[in-house]
Amino acid sequence: MEITRRHAAMFVSPGMGHVIPAIELGKRLAGSHGFHVTIFVLEADAASAQSQFLNSPGFNTALVDVIGLPAPDISGLVDPSALIGMKIMTMIRESVQTLRSKIAEMQHKPTALIVDVLSLEALRLGGEFNMLTYLFIASNARFVALMMYFPTLDKDVQEEHIIKKKPLAIPGCEPVRFEDTFEIFLDPSSKIYQECVPLGLVYSTVDGIIVNTWDDMEPKTLKSLQDPELLGQIARVPIYPIGPLSRPVDPSKTNHPVMDWLNKQPDESVLYISFGSGGSLPAKQLTELAWGLELSQQRFVWVVRPPIAGLACSEYLSVKSSEIQDGAPDYLPEGFVSRTHERGLVVPSWAPQAEILAHQAVGGFLTHCGWNSIFESVVSGVPMIAWPLFADQMVNATLLNEELGIAVRSKKLPSEGVISRVEIETLVRMIMVEEGCEMRKKVKKLRDTAVKSLSRDGGSAHESLSRVAEECERRLEPVRGTARGA
Repeated sequence: MEITRRHAAMFVSPGMGHVIPAIELGKRLAGSHGFHVTIFVLEADAASAQSQFLNSPGFNTALVDVIGLPAPDISGLVDPSALIGMKIMTMIRESVQTLRSKIAEMQHKPTALIVDVLSLEALRLGGEFNMLTYLFIASNARFVALMMYFPTLDKDVQEEHIIKKKPLAIPGCEPVRFEDTFEIFLDPSSKIYQECVPLGLVYSTVDGIIVNTWDDMEPKTLKSLQDPELLGQIARVPIYPIGPLSRPVDPSKTNHPVMDWLNKQPDESVLYISFGSGGSLPAKQLTELAWGLELSQQRFVWVVRPPIAGLACSEYLSVKSSEIQDGAPDYLPEGFVSRTHERGLVVPSWAPQAEILAHQAVGGFLTHCGWNSIFESVVSGVPMIAWPLFADQMVNATLLNEELGIAVRSKKLPSEGVISRVEIETLVRMIMVEEGCEMRKKVKKLRDTAVKSLSRDGGSAHESLSRVAEECERRLEPVRGTARGA
């Protein structure tokens, strides 16, 4: 009988911020720790950035098996106006039976089940198939601390934060300001609160939490999560920081028109602008951003999408095409593209972000502060303009700006009103001309710590995954003993 090999099954909700780091985690488990890895990805809309990425020629899954699960029809289960988190969790809930069937069909059952933060419904399969269970957080350690700590608070403390808008103190961590709080925590009577907040209690039921971060990225928060004296107050299970998980890229091998344009620009002279795989802006803010870029007189590449009428995340699961007139999207100021064409490039809907950030011509990144985008910027040594839209992006922006000093940001949150063209011009010039040099030095030092973390020679990320592998090895020993006896 064949001796069983470590096998990890991963269940990933849709969205580039979940899919890319999950696939990179799978590759690392397979390539450096001897796992066979099967990744089940809940498929998004065929026009989405996720689908474009998974079907692109440069996407390499040689080390892992990626299986797409069809997205269930949830039109009769959730209101069309519901927050994206509610829609995804409903999709996950309806997909668990399909996942159960897929695992049951496997010749060798997985040793471990790893699910992302929106896929907690699948954790019950761990007990059914005698698998170790791990929660994979593609976001940061501060997110883990907040999600685990908030459900344990008494009503008075919650009201101090939600109603009186006082900072929320988390043991050992920087306090979370009210304006940085996730939307899900703001209204205890809402369905999203009642669905999501109690899930923080589920975190302590898994065998471990794998977090996409590293010591130098979040030193204070990680120390508090791993401190034995604070363990009972926040984390109640082992925390495994394994970051950064980012896709290795080679801009010189990327066949895209934007790369040809970047090849003609001076080093560190171009600002890259993108709001993630589905983020967009209201029409008035798009106009102000365009004018701010024009006034700044700086080079730029702007991945732009049609304006939105509702939430910034409303296009998260799909990418709508835009009307193009005379080579310019019809929702930008008249004449903007023609006036800036010598120093700017407008790219509708999607572009190879990691490759762009790694290009030597790029010197700054205006970002929505998704954790995946932040990592792609850090590993390329590029400072940022923080423009958070929703969810954990507010906390991320504060980390970049106030704790790490590798980003600038507007005086008010984008969610609080329109940021003017004058302030945008100032921010662009700050990052590209005035403060950019010092910030580039800081972010490149942080990049160096990331490289060290990933080293197989004692790197903290490598050591963390080695501990996960050892847990799986211990789970396999009784099975191997039975196999040898047979």
